[in-house]
Amino acid sequence: MQKVLIVSGGWEGHQPFEVAEVLTRRLTELGMTVENSRDLDDFRRAGEFDLVVPNWTMGSVSFEQVKPLLDAVAGGVGVAGIHGGMGDAFRDCTEYQFMVGGQFVAHPGAGDRRYRVQFARGCGLTDGLEDFEVATEKYYLQIDPAIRVLVTTAFEDFGETIMPVAWTKKWGSGRVFYCSLGHDQEILTIPTVLEFVARGFLWAADRGSELQGLSMNEVYIGT
Repeated sequence: MQKVLIVSGGWEGHQPFEVAEVLTRRLTELGMTVENSRDLDDFRRAGEFDLVVPNWTMGSVSFEQVKPLLDAVAGGVGVAGIHGGMGDAFRDCTEYQFMVGGQFVAHPGAGDRRYRVQFARGCGLTDGLEDFEVATEKYYLQIDPAIRVLVTTAFEDFGETIMPVAWTKKWGSGRVFYCSLGHDQEILTIPTVLEFVARGFLWAADRGSELQGLSMNEVYIGT
């Protein structure tokens, strides 16, 4: 049985503990054993798990706390997360951001915006999922060109710039999954969102099969 560690805290506006409850319930339903923590020191135990879920918006992490996580993922442990809990955590830690594959910059315009998200086709994590519209925060991100993009949206503010919403990447031998949807627990009640996030978490925890996706070059040239 796969073991998952969810480490929650940071800015309370993202409802970290409520989000952790939703994720715990779903992952438990899928047969995973989930341990919840509110202490960044538990990153030191990352090597004991199949998957680590950072759920800690902003805040600071010490090198002594984050290095065991970076090393564990490089050694084959998966890491996965959503929204600011993973993509806007530890703004002063570039090593962590490098592992994640991106970092929140801003959500231009109103906090909640209605926008369309589109799934890449031809990969297991998106099979059978239909594009949809959502009203929530829209993340503009700095991104690593090495990511494999699974979901995108258009930023009309900047001439229809295409921005990744979700991706995977490798960090050493470990798998990384990130999805910028997930501002609060309500977003996770959308069946398509919860299904996709659960697939991503399961993929990150699995050291077996590979996954197809679009490179950033393919996304931006529109193929």
